Amino acid sequence: MNRLITAARDTAARIDAATPAHRDRAVDALRAFAVAGVVLGHWLVTALVADGRTLRAASPLQHLPWLAPVSWAFQTLAVFFLVGGHVATRSYASARERGVPYRRWLHARLARLFGPVVAVLGLWTVVTLTLLLSDAEYATVRTLVKLALSPMWFLLVFAALTAATPLVARLHPLWPLAVVLHADVLRFGFGAPDGLGWLNLAAGWLVPYTLGAAWTRGELESRRPGWVLLGGGTAATAALVAWAGYPAAMVGVPGAEVSNLNPPTLAAVTFGLAQCGLALLLRDRLRRAMRRPLAWAAVALVNLSAMTVFLWHQTALMATTATLLPAGPLPGLHTVPDGLGWVAARLPWLMVFALALAVCGAAFRTWEQGGGRRRRVRPSRVVRAHRPMTERTPHV
Repeated sequence: MNRLITAARDTAARIDAATPAHRDRAVDALRAFAVAGVVLGHWLVTALVADGRTLRAASPLQHLPWLAPVSWAFQTLAVFFLVGGHVATRSYASARERGVPYRRWLHARLARLFGPVVAVLGLWTVVTLTLLLSDAEYATVRTLVKLALSPMWFLLVFAALTAATPLVARLHPLWPLAVVLHADVLRFGFGAPDGLGWLNLAAGWLVPYTLGAAWTRGELESRRPGWVLLGGGTAATAALVAWAGYPAAMVGVPGAEVSNLNPPTLAAVTFGLAQCGLALLLRDRLRRAMRRPLAWAAVALVNLSAMTVFLWHQTALMATTATLLPAGPLPGLHTVPDGLGWVAARLPWLMVFALALAVCGAAFRTWEQGGGRRRRVRPSRVVRAHRPMTERTPHV
């Protein structure tokens, strides 16, 4: 045990020493927090219930709506887009200073973003065909494929906003916020078609993305904007839930009439503003915390595999559930999430999901680094031991 502790400390010290002194470690810490929030949130509120030969998706929020505050802690997508906007606008400004053309800059960013997608799509194409040919229930196949590919929507939206970075770098967040407000007023107040809400898929996440751009411009350095966003976003979200009929859960709930995420609603956006405010207020504390080698090493390792973790965490959950299905309905894994007993039984399974995700990460992480095993693995942008670091920061 002592040897393991010593080895961990030595590794952490090497990672700490290899990190450029000018790197803003708070950015990486916020990204790691966002990744962990999404993963843990999905693992806690996503259940695959065995119903004969069929697996169907369920959520404890269907049966225990008073657990909605759990979604407030783990729905961290706004922080993704805050950090993404900050990183992309800073990276684009650096590229322009160095004379790098827009097309080359965009290709470099999207190549790393979509590299791991090839592996996910390839595996799930094989799995889907195998299940269909083995006469598996169509409802089961549909449920599994939908869960496995659900993270893809994030990549499409994020890629679109990344491509639009030169156009939105100076856009004030109030403009996309106004689009979300008007879309919701027309939908919920005047009976406009629900399809109008899909404008919010871009506008809703453009709000934190443009906040990230404002961070790059130095407009959010004082603590005042953080407090305004935290206080104003919290008050607005509470009012929308209490008096405007928006759902309290900040994630999708199967069977619910309205989802705050599909597409994003005004409540999801104001909640995201509160999250962004809190993130901005925590920057100094995170910078101090990241001076500890062990804490920084953990954050650096998460960032090195951020997209792999994000894309494969649902697969890890489903692989565990399906593999243990022959053992019978196991509490917290195959049973209906309709009580606190299920919640208590679910918590130990998180470690099993994490182990399954580690296996996926070991198998497919090279796709994140270079798009496949046959391509040369690029050096990490989080830590570089032998050459100086520019102001660029890795993608989300």
